[in-house]
Amino acid sequence: MCGRLSQYRGIHDFVAALSMPGALINNVGDQPLGRYNAAPTMQLALLHVADDKLHADAVRWGWRPHWATNRAAPINARVEKVAHGPFFRQIWPHRAICPIDNWFEWVDEGGPKKQPYLIRHRDGSPILCASIGQLPTPNQGEHDGFVIITADSAGGMVDIHDRRPVVLAPDLAREWLDLATPKERAEQIALHQGEPAEAFEWFKVSPSVGNVRNQGPELIEPRALEISKNPP
Repeated sequence: MCGRLSQYRGIHDFVAALSMPGALINNVGDQPLGRYNAAPTMQLALLHVADDKLHADAVRWGWRPHWATNRAAPINARVEKVAHGPFFRQIWPHRAICPIDNWFEWVDEGGPKKQPYLIRHRDGSPILCASIGQLPTPNQGEHDGFVIITADSAGGMVDIHDRRPVVLAPDLAREWLDLATPKERAEQIALHQGEPAEAFEWFKVSPSVGNVRNQGPELIEPRALEISKNPP
């Protein structure tokens, strides 16, 4: 998964997709989030549970443990290693959902530059990405960030990129967030129950998305209406 995504809907649209009952502690505001071209280190809306309430907080995309000062903060964690490797041991128990509208990948198609593709749900619904992080708490406003869990791609999506986010259906996203869900069960959800490639479609978009300074809805428009025909 490359380091670009969109998060432009309002947080209430994402919470509605999650369909999680109870109070929402909203620290990101009620207006549309408006990020059409989000990149690493940006503050993104993240959903997590604390004190039996769903929280929406702005959290930096990217995290590293305090001892890993010799490398940039990763933005992703490989599902095959995240539960048992030392790098993410500190934050593996701190589960979250990064709700997004789509993400971008770049493909070498033989031209002078790689061609960007947008990947979204086939039905246009929000995408609920399994994530972990150093999360805000009621008594601590500072935080280090979060990473999105990724898995091997499958189906036609392999032609776009070899990795993709672990995307959870709403019922599994709620179970992932539930503090009562054992870590062993959470690992099985991430490893085996992410949504299949058939739930997504992808199409070419403007090369303008390659410049993070570019923002706006024109970045998510199909280029020459070339939407993939992968079978449902």
